Amino acid sequence: METTIKKKKKAIVTTDMCVACGCCVNICPINAIEIWKGIMAKVHTEKCVGCGKCAKECPASIITIQEVQA
Repeated sequence: METTIKKKKKAIVTTDMCVACGCCVNICPINAIEIWKGIMAKVHTEKCVGCGKCAKECPASIITIQEVQA
């Protein structure tokens, strides 16, 4: 019997390019993103469901949705 590894999708922020505009924070339906120390967005991966709304909303296109091992 083959073991399947479950993968989940999560938002990843390219932090060195983030300008902390807050667009992702405002659009996240489960409050999984915060502006950290006023300088960049930080995703709380334990909350993130990988819906992709933040990636679509980001004006700098620096948020990606990636598969991570569960």
